[in-house]
Amino acid sequence: MTEDRSTTALATYLSDWAARVHARLDQLLADDELRVHQAMRYSVLAGGKRLRPVLAIAAHEAVGGAGEQVLDPACALELIHTYSLIHDDLPAMDDADLRRAKATSHKVYGEAIAILAGDALLPLAFEIIAATVDRFPAERVVRVVAEVARAVGPGGMVAGQDLDLDAEGRRVDRPHLERIHRLKTGALLETSLRLGAILGGANDDQLARLTRYGSSIGLAFQVVDDLLDVRSDAATLGKNPTDESKSKSTYPSILGVEASQALALKLVRDARGEVTGMGRAGEILGSLADFVVSRTS
Repeated sequence: MTEDRSTTALATYLSDWAARVHARLDQLLADDELRVHQAMRYSVLAGGKRLRPVLAIAAHEAVGGAGEQVLDPACALELIHTYSLIHDDLPAMDDADLRRAKATSHKVYGEAIAILAGDALLPLAFEIIAATVDRFPAERVVRVVAEVARAVGPGGMVAGQDLDLDAEGRRVDRPHLERIHRLKTGALLETSLRLGAILGGANDDQLARLTRYGSSIGLAFQVVDDLLDVRSDAATLGKNPTDESKSKSTYPSILGVEASQALALKLVRDARGEVTGMGRAGEILGSLADFVVSRTS
C-alpha cells in the first residue's frame, strides 16, 4: 500500500468507525431530564478521536473478527476514557476550563454533577462489556472485564494519575515519567488492543504482538501530547495546555524537543513492526501508529 493510499484508507476507516461509535454511544446513553444523564451525554458526545474504540475494533479484525461484533465493548472504552477526562478536568485535579473545544463538564453542570457523571460512566461501561456474554464465550468476557478493571483501577490509570499529581512542582527522572504515562495514558490504550484481540479469540502470538504494539503507541501518544503542550495553543488543542502551569515534568523538559520527537518516531516504528503481516487490519494499525505522531490535537 503506498503512503497516499494508506493515508486515504486510514481516514476512511477512522471516519466510518468514529461515526458508528458516535451513533452507538448516542443509543447507549439515557436521554431524559436527569442532570447526570445530560452531563454524561454532553461529555461523551462532544466528539474526540474515538481512538480507543477504533484500536479495539482494528485489533479484533486483525485476529479474524468482524468489527461490528465488538462495537459495544469498544464503545465502553470510550465511556471509561470520558469518565477519566471529566474527573481530570475538575478543580481538584487539572482545573481545566476547556475540553474538546467546549466548556468542561463542571463548568456547565457544576462540580457535583460532573463527579456523578464520571461515576456513572465507569460502571455503565462494565455493564455494557458484561452484556456481550450473549455473543462471545463467557470466559473471554470475564477475562476482558478483569483486564479493563486492572487497567483503569488502583494499579493502572488511577495509580498513574496519583503519581502525576505527586510529581507536580518537582522534577522527576525519565524512568519515573515513563512509569506515570504508561499507567495514566498507556494502560487503557494497550488494553483497548487486548480487549479486541481477546474477544476475537487471538492466539498467544497475536495477543503478544498486539500488546507490544499497544505499549509502544501508548507511550508515543503521551510523548506527542507533551510536545503538543509545548507547540500548540488552546484553540488548536481543543483544551488548555496545563503542563507548564502545573510545573510538570514532560518529555521535552527532560529530553528536549528534538529527542522527544525522535523517541516518538522510534516507538511508532516499533509498533509498526509488531503488526506487519496482519493483513488489512494490520495496515490500518500501522497507519494509526503514524497518526498518533502526526496529530495536532
